[in-house]
Amino acid sequence: MMESVSEYEKNILGLHLPTDPRWVDLAHISLEEILTDHAYCEQKAATSCISLIQRYPDKEKLVIELAPIVTEEWGHFRLVLAELKKRNLKLGKQRKDEYVNKLMLFQKKGGSDEDRFLDKLLIFALIEARSCERFKRLSEGLNDKYLCNFYRRFMESEAGHYSLFIDLAENYM
Repeated sequence: MMESVSEYEKNILGLHLPTDPRWVDLAHISLEEILTDHAYCEQKAATSCISLIQRYPDKEKLVIELAPIVTEEWGHFRLVLAELKKRNLKLGKQRKDEYVNKLMLFQKKGGSDEDRFLDKLLIFALIEARSCERFKRLSEGLNDKYLCNFYRRFMESEAGHYSLFIDLAENYM
């Protein structure tokens, strides 16, 4: 049975369905897989921000706000790589991200470039919200205290990125 989401979580993160709490069990089974997936998600977040900057260089606020996020996300990628190495784990192969691929199906295909731009910002906000929610689950559900703190810091960062993408969307509406 799925756990209910509080009204607070719905309002703050915009998520209506929570990740199944059993998802954390995967981390206990294969930490290497969770860390590998996390590393690639950080890499994709950095490259997505770079792509937005390249596609919309005329949107000054976007460029100014996302430039430091690129550095931060790449730093997160490096932190996760270091965590893998510290634990004598290997960075595995990148898997398809079904969640992101399904979200992208909702992006407008027609309409104006501005509509597609706003869709991208909102989709990126949802991706950050889901990451925040999952990192919260990991920070509360892992047996390793160090990893709990590790993921708590990532959770806080993702919450900030979620807010940033929402703010950018509101700014450009």
